[in-house]
Amino acid sequence: MASKVLFTREISPEAVLALYKELGKELPGRIAIKLHSGEAGNQNYLTPEFWRPVIDSVGGTVVECNTAYEGQRDTTEKHRALLHDHGWDKYFPVDLMDAEGPDLVLDIPGGKRIRKNLVGKNMANYDSLLVLSHFKGHPMGGYGGALKQLSIGCASSAGKAWIHSAGVTDDPAQLWTNLPEQDVFLEAMAESAGSVTEFFHGNAVYINVMMNLSVDCDCCAEAEDPCMADVGILASLDPVAIDQACIDLVYAATNDPGQAHFIERVETMHGVHTIEAAAELGIGSRDYELVTL
Repeated sequence: MASKVLFTREISPEAVLALYKELGKELPGRIAIKLHSGEAGNQNYLTPEFWRPVIDSVGGTVVECNTAYEGQRDTTEKHRALLHDHGWDKYFPVDLMDAEGPDLVLDIPGGKRIRKNLVGKNMANYDSLLVLSHFKGHPMGGYGGALKQLSIGCASSAGKAWIHSAGVTDDPAQLWTNLPEQDVFLEAMAESAGSVTEFFHGNAVYINVMMNLSVDCDCCAEAEDPCMADVGILASLDPVAIDQACIDLVYAATNDPGQAHFIERVETMHGVHTIEAAAELGIGSRDYELVTL
């Protein structure tokens, strides 16, 4: 059965809130709001002011986890300082979920690539999840959207190393000498995403914003400037469908001079395979109905 994906070409904080309300999904209990807070020096990430109306409406807590690469977010002390510098704690309660160990272990009993996922232990404090994604390219995953937020985004620093190495190491210092074949990594990412959706028992909403469309992620301190024109905002209860819809909108932008460059990044890293693997696992459907508002 096709999943519903809402779409508007208007890009504004108010449009984000309108799409969220149009979905009609009431998130219960304590709500974790997963977004990308932006690496130091990155010019493309979406700011607290952009997300503020929907976060204020939901009343949840902005959550993040430490990185597995060197930068300003790889330790709790530096990450908290950057969250403050970027203004996140000015407006919202902020929870660095893996600030203290031990990690929360989510079992993946049928995993082909990984049999467990290591997430920030504070995930256990939340009942539902709002995933606010800046859709863009990514130097390792090909693209970044809802599935990446669920997987790499919710993983602890050790968990990020575990996913990237497809279960070889949970030590970030050993990660870069233990990188698997690309499709193996993408399948591990899909499996970890599935463990998070199962943890929240379907109590999740996904919003993807297609603006500042660089081939690089918000985790890049020196990212390329956007190459494509802004497209719009999408919202869904299905993380597979919303990412597939974003990819399809990129391919449909045939008059955009930056389209080829963006598609090259996605295809070079075989990014769509994450969507394929997630659909095969039953996380969501690649079949969707795009409802334009």
